[in-house]
Amino acid sequence: MTHKVPTLFDKLAVRRNRARAAAGYDAFAFLKDEAALRLADRVGLMRRSFPVCLDLGAHDGRLARHLSPLQKIGTMIAAEPAAAFMPAAGQPSVVHDLDMMPYKDASFDAVFSCLNLHWVDDLPGLMMQIRRVLKPDGLCLVNLLGGTSLYELRAALAEAEQEVLGGVHPRCAPLADIRDVGGLLGRAGLALPVADSDRLEVNYPDMFRLMADLRGMGEQNALLGRTRMPTRRHIFIRAAEIYATRFGCPDGSIPATFEIVTLTGWAPHDRQQKPL
Repeated sequence: MTHKVPTLFDKLAVRRNRARAAAGYDAFAFLKDEAALRLADRVGLMRRSFPVCLDLGAHDGRLARHLSPLQKIGTMIAAEPAAAFMPAAGQPSVVHDLDMMPYKDASFDAVFSCLNLHWVDDLPGLMMQIRRVLKPDGLCLVNLLGGTSLYELRAALAEAEQEVLGGVHPRCAPLADIRDVGGLLGRAGLALPVADSDRLEVNYPDMFRLMADLRGMGEQNALLGRTRMPTRRHIFIRAAEIYATRFGCPDGSIPATFEIVTLTGWAPHDRQQKPL
């Protein structure tokens, strides 16, 4: 029997959201920068270089610029669903969806991805594709938003819709827990797997400024089952009230939590260390 992967995300909406964000992305890329620095820190600790690499979901090539000072990366291919980002990438580029790996086997010394894979339906399948395109002893180093991200916003929107409409529409993408994604590397055939997470808390004056930042990042709702009808403004006003009441800070601001889950694994090779 074959297992059918449920389709949660609208690929066209993902591309459209990213394309709309491309022109002004630099002003909203603080979260991408934080996640990229975490990947760069890990590469900095590795005593080897990576001649040919892939950046899956490159946006404007920001990860490559963070890795460049380490002088460990040779050619970086920027793969991005939204062609509008390509002029800013500053490196060889290819346009394709995040769940595709249209490359020959053993093409890359490293595959990176920085804050993209929470938009992929079949994450186990993608990890197996990454394993396929890695050379022996090649590096898989990716991070994505984890399950506790934006829990405040999720709760406020759900409660407001329940009050106003008597039900809840799909508004926020389901995000994987580190316990769920931690085993993906081993299942994909990658060796020496490591999964870890850390949390960032960003303060905003109100919920509307947070939502504007999410639009600027290209991270707004791209669920296939999202409502196509305009949302009543009263729902957002009520959600903002709930957010401020339940989670607000003494100074009147609100916190927004982002969990960054980082996965590290290696394509098998004889010279790698073995468990006892």
